[in-house]
Amino acid sequence: MSDPAHLLEHGELVVEGRLIAASNATLVCRLVGPDGDARCVYKPAAGERPLWDFPDGTLAAREYAAYLVSEAAGWHVVPSTVLRDGPYGPGMCQLWVDESGEEFVDIMAPGSVGEGWLPVLEALDEAGKPVTLVHADDPRLRRLALFDAVINNADRKAGHILADGHGSVLGVDHGVSFHAEDKLRTILWGWAGLELDEGERELLRRLRAELDGGLGAALGDLLATDEVRATRDRISRLLRDGCLPTMKDRRRPIPWPVF
Repeated sequence: MSDPAHLLEHGELVVEGRLIAASNATLVCRLVGPDGDARCVYKPAAGERPLWDFPDGTLAAREYAAYLVSEAAGWHVVPSTVLRDGPYGPGMCQLWVDESGEEFVDIMAPGSVGEGWLPVLEALDEAGKPVTLVHADDPRLRRLALFDAVINNADRKAGHILADGHGSVLGVDHGVSFHAEDKLRTILWGWAGLELDEGERELLRRLRAELDGGLGAALGDLLATDEVRATRDRISRLLRDGCLPTMKDRRRPIPWPVF
C-alpha cells in the first residue's frame, strides 16, 4: 500500500468533485499510485478569488507555509500539505481528513456555560434572543489558538477545525494567513490574555530559532520578506507579553460566518 504522503506528492490527481461552499476553487481528488490510492483536497492557484488585502495567486503558498510552521513547531495541527501541479495547474494539495464528528464550537444561553466550555462573546441570534458563543476547553484547541496567533490566521471558523477520529484536532483553510499587518480573526478566544505555560514558551523559542535558519529560508520562497519578518516579530511579541493575544483594539476579531 502506497504511503499517503508519497501519493500526495507523486500520485495522479483524479478530480472527483468540488466543495461548492468554499470561496475559492476547492476540488476533492483521488490520489492514484501503483500500489494504492488516497483522497485529498486540491486548490489550484488559478481558482483563487482576488482579495483586496492579499496579493493575487498567493493563497496556495500560504497554506503550504502554514503546514511548514506547524511541522517545525511540532504542533502537527495541519494535514500533510504540498505544492504541486495538477489538472488545473499548480496549487495546494492536502490530505483529506475523515472527520469524527466531534464538535468544538456551540451556542448556549447566557449564564448556562458549564464545565468544559469557554465563553467567547455575547450576541443576539436571528430572533434577537441573547446567546453566548462558546468553544471547548480542550488543550488541542489551545494549541491551535497559539498556532493561529503565530501565523496571523485571519479566518479560523468553526468549520475549519476538524477531529480526525484518532485523537488529533487539525486546522484547515490557512490561505489568508501571514499578512504583515495584524489580522487575527478566530473563534478561539477562550484563552485570551491567559499566561503561556513554560512548554509553550520553549516551543516558541525553538520556532523563532528555526525562523533564523532553514524554516526562514523556506518561508522566504513562499511569502514576502516583510511577512516572514512579521512572523518572527509575532513570536517575539508573544514571548515578551507572556500570554495569548486578546481581542482588545481589534476591529474584526471574529470571522464571519462563525460556523
